[in-house]
Amino acid sequence: MPQPGSGVIVVDHPLVQHKLSLMRNRNTSTAEFRRLLREISLLLAYEATRDLPLEATEIDTPLERASFPRLAGKKLCLVSILRAGNGILDGMLDLLPSARVGHIGIYREPKTLQAVEYYLKLPDDLAERDVVLVDPMLATGNSAVAAISRLAELRARTIRFVCLVAAPEGVANLHGVFPEVTVVAAALDRCLDAHGYILPGLGDAGDRLYGTK
Repeated sequence: MPQPGSGVIVVDHPLVQHKLSLMRNRNTSTAEFRRLLREISLLLAYEATRDLPLEATEIDTPLERASFPRLAGKKLCLVSILRAGNGILDGMLDLLPSARVGHIGIYREPKTLQAVEYYLKLPDDLAERDVVLVDPMLATGNSAVAAISRLAELRARTIRFVCLVAAPEGVANLHGVFPEVTVVAAALDRCLDAHGYILPGLGDAGDRLYGTK
């Protein structure tokens, strides 16, 4: 649950933690990893959308007319950091099928660990939408900062970052540039290794999701 003043929400629901532990297992198959990521993503979406604004709307029930809450104004835009972010995106769309979708293609240069953008496709009306940016791992934070910078340029109404596993170094990097962006994660792990991978982590989420290693 929220850590006061940290800007990080660790979702400690037993189902989330159980499924994440299964995903960490190096022997979990690609098909099972993919299924678990989709299931966890739906659960993370509940937390990420907890404070969306509501407005009263008149509705005719089978018995009478009454006022009930619905989402106010323009709704959500889900933005995936390619390629691994699509694993979270698919699960969230099960819960939020009407959300607009954007993609930001970013890869981490192996030697410098800096983010390099190669693709960008976003809705034109981000200024009227709340954005949920998704990527399974928040490691160095460089890719997240680069993606949030793009969303900020387009004046996204609000931005929230959702991941499976975060490292303290990545959270510090992100909040050093964008302190207002809340991070929603299933776990905050110990640290990064010399190659920028999260420990204990779960390996390369993209490779495990798509079976490329």
